[in-house]
Amino acid sequence: MITRYSVVFAASFLIASCQAQPGKPDNAKNIILLIGDGMGTSQIYAGLTANKGKLNLERCQFVGFHKNQPSEGYVTDSGAGATSLSIGKKTYNGAIGVDATKVAHPTILEIAERNGLATGLVSSCSVTHATPASFIAHQPSRDMVEEIAADFLRTDVDVFIGGGRSHFTQRKDGKNLVDSLRARRYQVADTITDIVKIKSGKLAGFIADVEPASISGGRGDQLLQSTQTALTILKQQKKGFFLMIEGSQIDWGGHANDAQYVANEMVDFDKAIGAAFDFADKNANTLVIVTADHETGGMALVNGDMKTGRVDAKFTTGSHTGVMIPVFAYGAGAQKFSGIYDNTAMFDKIIAAFGFKKN
Repeated sequence: MITRYSVVFAASFLIASCQAQPGKPDNAKNIILLIGDGMGTSQIYAGLTANKGKLNLERCQFVGFHKNQPSEGYVTDSGAGATSLSIGKKTYNGAIGVDATKVAHPTILEIAERNGLATGLVSSCSVTHATPASFIAHQPSRDMVEEIAADFLRTDVDVFIGGGRSHFTQRKDGKNLVDSLRARRYQVADTITDIVKIKSGKLAGFIADVEPASISGGRGDQLLQSTQTALTILKQQKKGFFLMIEGSQIDWGGHANDAQYVANEMVDFDKAIGAAFDFADKNANTLVIVTADHETGGMALVNGDMKTGRVDAKFTTGSHTGVMIPVFAYGAGAQKFSGIYDNTAMFDKIIAAFGFKKN
């Protein structure tokens, strides 16, 4: 039943979501896009519960939702979902940086490069995995990891940090792309200890040979440290930057139907969100966007305890679901991300926030 209270509450929410943040410019010099792979509202609340009632994400003032169906079918994968965000085109599951007809289109990262901005990718999975790959590569299949690795040499990305070193070195074509990166003046670091020492220049940071460990497996604060390192380097570009950060393993916890895995990874991702918000607080021309490519597991929270951080959940599937995905925005022009829209509109909104042309 719709009550007077519910109508007033809904109206108040919409008004709050559409009010501009005082003192924040509408156009952005720097944009930080954070993607929680597999993150729906249940995953967010699981993280909030595990963190005993608080998340950095709560600092966000503007909320929207995006619809994420692929070009064929109802439920997206990370390739189609991330590609729709990165190129603004609907595509098929498994696609990387190409549309439904397998035609490549420039990504947000590539457009930022062409406009003289610094660019970066940070991930808690392999950098050749579907989500980060969709911002830098153009391949018909997400399984073409060696070809995706080669695409990193076809851009001028300033910083990338994640797993997947073996896709650059142990290759069927016999090439050592790490040597090629060094020839292009990248500083190549193979541990988080070495990665955080690099404060300027170009950085290729590998935190694992294939896939990084989970939080419960001992990964520690590598995503937060990688985020902070990328921001330190990218902010030196006076024209601005674009940085994509992925909290990759929320998705893996969903596939495993493991509530604690999901909650741990969500709390870890939230630390990177906090670092991005802190950066925006100190740099008024920065826009931070937090979203996901899809939800994983059909996660339902059935019980929990905010005092102890206990999360009890049930899952409806070991795969993805077709639900709408939340979008949180903070900083310069954040109010433009309120509402309900297609995931491809995220591309248009980011390009407009920068003041760029699409091609």
